Amino acid sequence: MTTPADIFAKTPQNLIAEKAGSMNAAVAFDLSGENGGQWTVKIADGNCTVEEGIAEGADATISMTGSDYVDMMTGKLNPMMAFMGGKVKVSGDLNTVMKFQTLFKMS
Repeated sequence: MTTPADIFAKTPQNLIAEKAGSMNAAVAFDLSGENGGQWTVKIADGNCTVEEGIAEGADATISMTGSDYVDMMTGKLNPMMAFMGGKVKVSGDLNTVMKFQTLFKMS
């Protein structure tokens, strides 16, 4: 079974660098439940890094369950439907989150 940690481990190589361009942003993920945890994905100068924990000064924080995150990243759960249905909560800059999700190939 795929876990959020597995997905975050692959996140840097799934970045589509030409889409990221000069974007400089950090989005934190606060995942609850089984296999939950906290990670921050940073994009700067066309590169992506992932660190454990929620970084200070992240542009936005996405909160959801670990299993919903895995379903979303593997195409089983539509991100917009999850957001509209209250499965995903975003605090901070929603525009950054919307742009962020277009910068990665799906797992």
